[in-house]
Amino acid sequence: MTLNLLTDSPLIAFTILLTVIFTVPPIFERLRLPGLVGLLLAGIILGQNGLKLLDSESETVNLLSDIGKLYLMFVAGLEIDLEQFRKTKNRSIVFGSLTFLVPLIAGIIAGRLFSFSWNSSVLIGSLLASHTLLAYPIVSRLGVVANEAVTVTIGATIFTDTGALLVLAICVGIHGGNFSALSLATLLGGLTIYSVVVLFGFDWAGKEFFRRSGDEQSNQFLFILLALFLASVGAQIIGIEKIVGAFLAGLAVNDVLGRSPVKEKIEFIGSVLFIPCFFVDMGLLINIPAFIKTLSSIWLTLVIVVALIGSKFIAAFLAKLLYRYNTAEMLTMWSLSLPQVAATLAATLVAYQAVNPAGERLINEGVLNSVIVLMLVTAILGPIITARFATFLQLSSTGFETDKLTTWWGNSEDQLADKNDELFTVIVPIYNPQTQRYLIEMAALLARHESGKVVPLAITKAHVNMDNPELATALDQSKQRLDLARKISQEFEVEVSPAIRIDDDAALGISRTSREQNASLVVMGWSRTTGLRARLFGSVIDSVFWSSHCQVAVTRLLSSPTTIRRIIVPVGDLTRQTIGAVRFAQILADVNPAEVVLLHVSDRKTPPTLVEKFTSQLSDIAAKSQLQVNTNIQIIKDNDIARVIIRESQAFDLAVLRSVRYRTAGGLAISQVTTQLLQELKCSIVLLGEPNS
Repeated sequence: MTLNLLTDSPLIAFTILLTVIFTVPPIFERLRLPGLVGLLLAGIILGQNGLKLLDSESETVNLLSDIGKLYLMFVAGLEIDLEQFRKTKNRSIVFGSLTFLVPLIAGIIAGRLFSFSWNSSVLIGSLLASHTLLAYPIVSRLGVVANEAVTVTIGATIFTDTGALLVLAICVGIHGGNFSALSLATLLGGLTIYSVVVLFGFDWAGKEFFRRSGDEQSNQFLFILLALFLASVGAQIIGIEKIVGAFLAGLAVNDVLGRSPVKEKIEFIGSVLFIPCFFVDMGLLINIPAFIKTLSSIWLTLVIVVALIGSKFIAAFLAKLLYRYNTAEMLTMWSLSLPQVAATLAATLVAYQAVNPAGERLINEGVLNSVIVLMLVTAILGPIITARFATFLQLSSTGFETDKLTTWWGNSEDQLADKNDELFTVIVPIYNPQTQRYLIEMAALLARHESGKVVPLAITKAHVNMDNPELATALDQSKQRLDLARKISQEFEVEVSPAIRIDDDAALGISRTSREQNASLVVMGWSRTTGLRARLFGSVIDSVFWSSHCQVAVTRLLSSPTTIRRIIVPVGDLTRQTIGAVRFAQILADVNPAEVVLLHVSDRKTPPTLVEKFTSQLSDIAAKSQLQVNTNIQIIKDNDIARVIIRESQAFDLAVLRSVRYRTAGGLAISQVTTQLLQELKCSIVLLGEPNS
């Protein structure tokens, strides 16, 4: 009796959910299984078919799961790369149509085989038609995102997800009863008008609000949340499912948010709380005993899994024939379009909960269980196949010969043209007189190599009254630091232009000055801000990474850069950004001079042929440098990447790292390897951050 009273308490239910979210995913990730699998399993164990500690019908679970479902679709809309879609729009639409229609037909056939109604069969087909880019971090790490087959598949996501949700809205409307041709036309008309209003209206309103609100991130965060729930409520008002509104809201504010800090905070809140609650609730609905007892459910699951895998393969094969892709490109497209997570799970739950006046569900428990199994199979199979075949995709070698940082670090042809016409400018924010010498020396070495100039920058905290004595004192201290910076720069015979800026926000002051000076690089010192506060509100480094228009080099220099003789560069992929880090190390080695070692830690299971191919490509990149720099390659087979890099770096003066962030269906994941290296490396460090990384 006491146990029942406890489990009925909303506070107890919320506490149990938080405990599960906090403890279960890390355990499963250590076992190399997706954390969401652990959440589903926890739901099964804690639900009414297990320990009965959580009830999917409780108000707490219902509310959090509902928000999680909306958040999942909102994030799915946010994570669709509209820029990639625009680059290959026509081919993305064609492949999107193929990978939508073929699985849709396969699902309809599967539904009819098991005597489901036409409406339910079409709904089952739509569940197979979408896909989640679960393996995107893999192609990003391998540096093949720019390959056309990959960009086409990424672009196709917008078509498949939108199409699947529109079919869901129609099927749920039909299932509700009182269906006629007029009601269908009314539903489609309302859906069209609503979609236009959300996509264009929210986009316009968001841009206007962000323009007027400036840097007020808290208000911007609330505006985005309001947009999400307004779109969801609006969808309900016109009689369609609210997850359709959430997805469209994500698409609408996609351009508004870009890669801003607000976007990370939106995804962070969703990925640590609401989306995990949704997965736990999905686990609560799974009835394992009933699933095992019913032979037809097992056959249904098998047919659905085979139909999905086969139909996605057929779609990729047809795309290969149409656009003359090679086998590796076809298999990569197939594997990228396999995982069924975000839209599939959200739509499945909606369909399962849709009950007509006669009390009949749109899909039964058997389909729900089958989709859960489908999600688990494809979430594991898709990334494995991607990792196997994406390594064979071609890497463009354009510009490998370049030894100018300005060329490597241009983001577009226009930016390249601008930077080639401008003087190479290095912004150096200075605050601590104890460490500023090494920062200025690093900037001066790079500026001298590029025939550029150094701009030492002192940020002074603004006051309400500009005649405040404290402000005057701070300005005098800034001038003293800048005088020292000028003397250090002149030792290296480079042009120096000291600058003082009065600003409320140090990070934005740095970014704004770098934009005003059309800087090519920001060299800044280390920030010790870590932990939850930095994760929620960001450190100065995080803010500069997000807001800067140019590359940022964050340094922890233990000795003068002029004494550096051995530089290690961990190389995990062959992206343009990684090769830029290699060039950075080679240029720094050229001015000292020093030796560069490119370290690649390969998984023990990686086939020798792939290791040889990677080594060959890396050797080619290193050899194409026109600089007279001794560059060696070291390949080590080990599963613990961070441990190997930390061990090998002990013999080096400097490690050049990249700030790597991978986007996943559940939000943002920051490279744990980089985090561990920053904490444990004993040598000097340069951490390179891409613009808006």
